[in-house]
Amino acid sequence: MSNYLKRRDGFEGEKIINVPQKLLKQAVAKHPALFALFITHIGYFPKALSHFRERKKGCDDNIFIYCTQGKGHFIIDDKKFEITANQFLLVPATDKYLRYWADSDDPWTIYWLHYRGSDLDEFNNSLKIRLHNGPIQIPFNQKALDIWSTIYQSLEMGYSIENLCNATFCLYHFLATFVFIDKHILIEEKGSSDIVADAILYMKSEINKKLSVEDISGKYNLSGSHFSSLFRKNTGMSPIDYFIHLKMQKACQLLYASDDKIKIVALQLGYDDQYYFSRTFKKQMGISPEQYRVTTKKMT
Repeated sequence: MSNYLKRRDGFEGEKIINVPQKLLKQAVAKHPALFALFITHIGYFPKALSHFRERKKGCDDNIFIYCTQGKGHFIIDDKKFEITANQFLLVPATDKYLRYWADSDDPWTIYWLHYRGSDLDEFNNSLKIRLHNGPIQIPFNQKALDIWSTIYQSLEMGYSIENLCNATFCLYHFLATFVFIDKHILIEEKGSSDIVADAILYMKSEINKKLSVEDISGKYNLSGSHFSSLFRKNTGMSPIDYFIHLKMQKACQLLYASDDKIKIVALQLGYDDQYYFSRTFKKQMGISPEQYRVTTKKMT
């Protein structure tokens, strides 16, 4: 690092926006509910040879860096990390020493942003964003780059409340594509995600029937236990719980759109016992089918 000129920024093709702090404070004061988090700085540094930053007293913002090419180095407190292509680093706001720089032989290309908010500590704790988590490897994240461009273009158009708010809302989506990567990255080869997606479509097509785990898993030549494990990993729910969830969604539509008796609605969803259907509906929705129908009719 000491063998070449250190630069904070100023790279060919770079993009950078520093949002005026005064305007941010005004926006947060006027619309606190809209700016629980907000972006303070955003940038893109391509092949950023000699890029160097040192923050002896840390940073009041969360720092997010996504490296798409090359590599760089990061020191957090007393721990050193190397970050390479298709890795991201999310550093929580801290008063600890920070230093980061591009590799001299293979300088990184990075998309980065800083953000903060009134509940930043709780946000970080909830998502387990820790100081020494280090870089995380992911598949190439084109969706995030598209969202990043939307954020940048929004701020580039000026600092109206609408532009700032749009950037803030996009920030959550941007972060979600990294924190919940399996929910956003498309898998080209057919795998568990494809099986689960296909199974959900099958459930919807058979919404008027009774299905067991074995009925569904047999379509994919999988055991019931293996299929259940794949399904829960992708959706957070068991197959049967998800099927019931779909049935109750459909029940809400039928109760709202028709005047059919509850018994008929139940039969349309594969429930021979009207009272069992009503108990299941109330457990899922918090009110009985009759109450749901009356309540939704009053709202229109």
